[in-house]
Amino acid sequence: MKHNDIERIEPSNWWVGFKNSELQLLVKHPMIGTAVPEINYLGVTIKKVHKGDSDNYLFIDLYIDKTTRVGEFNIVFKFDNGDVIEQTYELKSRIKPAEDYIGFDSSDVIYLITPDRFSNGNPFNDIHENLLEKTIDRADNYARHGGDIQGIINHLDYIESMGFTAIWSCPVLTNNMPSGSYHGYAMTDFYEMDPRFGTLNDYLELAQKTKEKGIKLIMDQVANHCGLEHWWMKELPFHDWVNYQEDYEENRDSWDKKAIITSNHRRTSNQDIYSSKKDKEEMNDGWFMSGMPDLNQRNPFMAKYLIQNSIWWIETAGLGGIRQDTYPYSDKEFMSEWAGAIMEQYPNFSIVGEEWSYNPLIIGYWQQGAINRDGYKSNLKSPMDFPMQRQIVNALNEPEGWDTGLVKMYEGLANDFHYATPKDIMIFPDNHDMSRIYTQLKEDLVNTKTAVGYILALPRIPQIYYGTEILMNDSASPGDHGLIRTDFPGGWEGDPVNAFTGEGLNDAQIDMQGFVKQILLYRKNSKAIHKGKTIHFAPFNSTYLLFRIFEDETVVVIINKNVEPITINLKHFDEIGLHGKSLKNIVTSDIFLWEEDMLLNSRGIIMLTTCL
Repeated sequence: MKHNDIERIEPSNWWVGFKNSELQLLVKHPMIGTAVPEINYLGVTIKKVHKGDSDNYLFIDLYIDKTTRVGEFNIVFKFDNGDVIEQTYELKSRIKPAEDYIGFDSSDVIYLITPDRFSNGNPFNDIHENLLEKTIDRADNYARHGGDIQGIINHLDYIESMGFTAIWSCPVLTNNMPSGSYHGYAMTDFYEMDPRFGTLNDYLELAQKTKEKGIKLIMDQVANHCGLEHWWMKELPFHDWVNYQEDYEENRDSWDKKAIITSNHRRTSNQDIYSSKKDKEEMNDGWFMSGMPDLNQRNPFMAKYLIQNSIWWIETAGLGGIRQDTYPYSDKEFMSEWAGAIMEQYPNFSIVGEEWSYNPLIIGYWQQGAINRDGYKSNLKSPMDFPMQRQIVNALNEPEGWDTGLVKMYEGLANDFHYATPKDIMIFPDNHDMSRIYTQLKEDLVNTKTAVGYILALPRIPQIYYGTEILMNDSASPGDHGLIRTDFPGGWEGDPVNAFTGEGLNDAQIDMQGFVKQILLYRKNSKAIHKGKTIHFAPFNSTYLLFRIFEDETVVVIINKNVEPITINLKHFDEIGLHGKSLKNIVTSDIFLWEEDMLLNSRGIIMLTTCL
């Protein structure tokens, strides 16, 4: 007989056979801190019991022997007054060996989706009576629009047909916030699917169907903060569970946003050898926003909670990666421990961390293998390449000059000498927090195609935001997050335009969508792009050429900013060894013979391959 007497126990289940045999249970129940827990199950031992500062919390350290059989057992809680309550706990068998959790890499192209704005697959879950935000209003850019997990499932064929090999979905866990909950980054339960996105079974179905299509599923997680309405904010287990907790508790009954210290966002204080203690503290301990309490990862119970939560989701959904939000805002020693614990358990897994810096020195600091002055080892495989993204935009927007224009791309890529493994860095034309690339490039179709084509050829892991392939933009109000995250046309019944089928798209959108698809489908099997050597030549005459080379496959990227026709001398590139060879245009399939000269009739990008 199963017993479910306890109000909350997290994680709700675990597995047998981990390298680390330890598990810490968070137990929440009235006066549970006064109870003594007992377990009678072969191979499971209670090593230590910790009482919280609140009597309504108990933390139980378990040792689970690797030979322990899977199954259910009861945890018995005995109180001084003679009361006894029981909770059934389950140990499961792992679905596959740790080595078989294969993460994303430079052979992948990731499709980033904001679920609320992609497709409404199940209109019946749009509103949930037990959650604070109860309205659906597609006319309001900051309200919920109804997109969900089922909507992603329904359009996996489109994602696969475009050539994407991985999906990164913005968070889908419960955000029980009174407003603006659609984006998912103010989680109020780290173990629960937001019912407006669907159920855990829906997410597991998504995981299974992506796997069947050879698509990896990347989960967006947040270790730095939670939402103000998180269930534990009503009664915190320890006096230091969140940062600036005393200020919060003093003002909780009459909430005053100004009473909370928010982050100064001075992320360089993580590396700055001259940084003041005050700047470091306000950066790492300040709340990200007044509605997002900053989690104190220096509390060892919080640290274990977050590490176990990540592992729980990897095992539960068979994830193909984690994207960690606001990476440098958390305690950096904890982030090293967190990433290290995951990579130790899953040696072929992948994690990408968000560090929004335009300085390559900062990005390189966070990558595994970096030789840092302070000795910091991050255990993080993939930081995000904001510096190169900016250089690409500048290169295409600026007029050509000695230190302007295409030289920005050239010198931006030249910074790769600083990175431990450049091919493991994530590059992107845009994402959910920045203006769409079509807007950044002043709605210039040619430049937008050039930026995306170049990104897809770089020694990087590329990520494309949903809708970039059809020129979605925020030009009416650049930088407006609600507008950036516009609904994908065709994701709602009755939409007059359907980008999934192409119905109603204009000529420019169809052109862009086809362009992206052709490159992605080629890239999927291109060893030269996945792992080839990179050679590029300094820009001249408003042109810039980059080559990716692996064995007998060479991919040529030609970027031309000249409005009038220009002829370039191909002898300049003789070291590549292409003279006399036929190459195919990846997009148009036209054949070109590489001889003495090449006539470039119009500005834009040309991508050629020796694989005919």
